[in-house]
Amino acid sequence: MSTDTDSAPRTSPYANMGDRLTVIGRADLPASIVVFLVALPLSLGVAVASGAPVAAGLIAAVVGGVVAGLLGGSAIQVSGPTASLTVVVAASVHQFGWAATCFITIGAGMLQILFGLSRIARAALAIAPVVVHGMLAGIGVVIALQQVHVLLGGNSLSSSFAALVALPRQLMSVRTGDLVVGLVVIGILVAWRSVPGRARVVPGPLVAVFIATLLALVLPTHVERIVLNGSLADALGLPAIPSGGPAAVVTTMVTIALIASIETLLSAVAVDKMRPGHRTDFDRELIGQGSANVVSGLLGGLPIAGVIVRSITNANAGARSRAATVLHGIWILLFAVALAGLVRQIPTAALAGLLIFVGVQLIKLAHIRLARRAGEMYVYLATVLGVVFLNLLQGMVIGLVLAFALLLWRVVRVTIVAATVPGTRRWVVTIDGTCTFLALPKLTAELAKVPADADVTVEMAVDFLDHATHEFLTEWARERETSSAAVQFAELGSARMATVLAGPPERGHFRQVIDQVIGPWRRTGSREDRIAAGIAAYHRGHAHVLRSHLDKLRHRHDADSFFLTCADARIVPNVITNSGPGDLFTVRNVGNIVPARGGDVSVEAALIYALERLDVRAVVVCGHSGCGAMEALHREVRAGEGLGDWLAHARPSLERYRLGHPVAAAAAVAGFGPVDQLGMVNVAVQLETLHAHPVVRRGVEERGVAVTGLFFDLATARVIEVMVDGIAEFGDEGRLIAVETA
Repeated sequence: MSTDTDSAPRTSPYANMGDRLTVIGRADLPASIVVFLVALPLSLGVAVASGAPVAAGLIAAVVGGVVAGLLGGSAIQVSGPTASLTVVVAASVHQFGWAATCFITIGAGMLQILFGLSRIARAALAIAPVVVHGMLAGIGVVIALQQVHVLLGGNSLSSSFAALVALPRQLMSVRTGDLVVGLVVIGILVAWRSVPGRARVVPGPLVAVFIATLLALVLPTHVERIVLNGSLADALGLPAIPSGGPAAVVTTMVTIALIASIETLLSAVAVDKMRPGHRTDFDRELIGQGSANVVSGLLGGLPIAGVIVRSITNANAGARSRAATVLHGIWILLFAVALAGLVRQIPTAALAGLLIFVGVQLIKLAHIRLARRAGEMYVYLATVLGVVFLNLLQGMVIGLVLAFALLLWRVVRVTIVAATVPGTRRWVVTIDGTCTFLALPKLTAELAKVPADADVTVEMAVDFLDHATHEFLTEWARERETSSAAVQFAELGSARMATVLAGPPERGHFRQVIDQVIGPWRRTGSREDRIAAGIAAYHRGHAHVLRSHLDKLRHRHDADSFFLTCADARIVPNVITNSGPGDLFTVRNVGNIVPARGGDVSVEAALIYALERLDVRAVVVCGHSGCGAMEALHREVRAGEGLGDWLAHARPSLERYRLGHPVAAAAAVAGFGPVDQLGMVNVAVQLETLHAHPVVRRGVEERGVAVTGLFFDLATARVIEVMVDGIAEFGDEGRLIAVETA
């Protein structure tokens, strides 16, 4: 069963009903009161801004709390009438009337239920964020334009264009009382944001509306107040079938369903981020929202959606279960029944000031900066203008079309540049991006710049190459080669010329890049063939990249580290150290052993050369898991038996391992077996041997040379640091495991 704290199936966290009631009393009850105080003025304001009966906002708030709270997929999300739907609801009321708008709300709810049953809820999250941000900003502009007329003592108009045209005339006929009340509300809301958190026990909107109501009672001039005819029961009424064309009705239904669903899902995502232990069932949430809209429409209420302001307030207030959401709806019901007379005293200008503040809050500077940084500013502006001057659905469609066009342009665009290599007659043509037939005009223009007798290197950092481009490049290269001009392709991206004609063109993937880098060594055939294939792949894909770098190193060494590792073919020092040609002075032998002075002199000669001639700053010994030398050493292979004579240099490592070396203990705790434990101890012992060498000791004392031990775990492809007293894993703030010597 689904618990109240998480919509995912799991065992209830409450041991018994007593524990459940305790949690509700200590967490959910206080949170429900806070959310009730926030939802009350906003619900009234949304109803007034939508041109609906004031009681419709209260009905929607009650239904959103109780029905959506019980049936939805989130235990923390709070639903109710929302500012984002005021524009479309106001247009519906103006076109069809209030009773027909209730019918449309029922239809929108049924669509949401279908969305949830079809399990497409997550698809709504695929809408480009810039379009959602633009939609919210457009809604904010529309709300502000409409409510500024109410703030000035007039009435909200049906369109943003009409509101802009009528604004100068409205400014000439300002009603002082309404203006003062509205400005007081806005001032309090702005100032409330700087009040310390502990002092903000009572929500700012409630404080602002309460003070504005008291002010309206003492002002010497007339202030327009909310009209609430009869009781909440009198406001209940059956919906009516719209008399307009079916296309307009269906369009309005779809618009309400889409906007309510998108806002609900975005709000749920925000709540999930705030409460890591909470996870919303998005499909169930849409079913709950749709059910609430059906009930709200049947009772004469406004459309409902998950409201992010109320949901975040609920989470911050410490709500633990659905009880907080349901109780907040009950408190609104009790208020509407018992204190309807108090609602009639609230000035309409106070709610206008509240809605203007909410509308401006929907326009976020962070969203504008993000759109500008992402190169999506014109999508954002087009969405805003479409919402403001057309309608929500058309504004969203415009934004989505532009966002898709931008995505398509970014996917198919390609950068092509032809330039000479300084000091030579060689030309380099760089092709970067997605190379399709759409790039042929630009490609033709750039290739035309290359002289007919010049040698050319074509650098292709492309992830997609279609047949048309391949054919053009192949023919162009063939024509140049017939005139004795060399053409070399350096394929740096995942798409390859050799595979284009094998089938339909496909976008290259990371795994394909890896296969192209190491693939030649996996292919069948003789080793000579593998070497030849590898050299050919190197010339085609990497030689051009390395050429300039190696040219600088041809007369000097530039190594900064002496790197001693095992001869095992699975260890590639430059790969595991992310280094390149010229960085490592590498010495390899079986078992990465440093023989004692007077033994094998090859390692010592390389060590002296690296420290005294190359001036390296680091000396590294690197072992690895599954080492055959360590396995033979562990089995105590005898002298004269293959490795025996050489492994005699590693006998001190075996002895230290048997005596209980701290590195072996650390490796055992980390889960390594006996042979790998011995391999790590061997690295630690080689570090001690190096520290005792006079050349190394002098380098440490005079130049600060670092002596480091490494161990490469083949199973995890992780590099572990080996010290004389323990091991540590790179990339973590602390040690994976550390054991100090006694």
